[in-house]
Amino acid sequence: MKLIAFAAALAVAGTAAAQDMPMPAAPAAPAATPTGDDPVGGYQPATPPMPTPPQPGATIVFQQAPAPDVAYPAPAPMAQYPICKKGQYDNCRQRGG
Repeated sequence: MKLIAFAAALAVAGTAAAQDMPMPAAPAAPAATPTGDDPVGGYQPATPPMPTPPQPGATIVFQQAPAPDVAYPAPAPMAQYPICKKGQYDNCRQRGG
């Protein structure tokens, strides 16, 4: 078995054969001309991402975001929780607890 592995290693480690043909050149990039479905201006949005700046003297109001427990309140507790079954971890209680 060791002899077979040694022979395979020698075969793989042999000298590499030189290439006779040169590598083909990479194809040229396609022209950037719009085709049937491509919009003329590209895929950028038609409207600017930010609204126009406010006029001088305009009142800007900064408002603090609500706390996470107010923005995303917890669900109401259930009236009664059943005993957990095998593999169940939510909406149940441990046996003997």
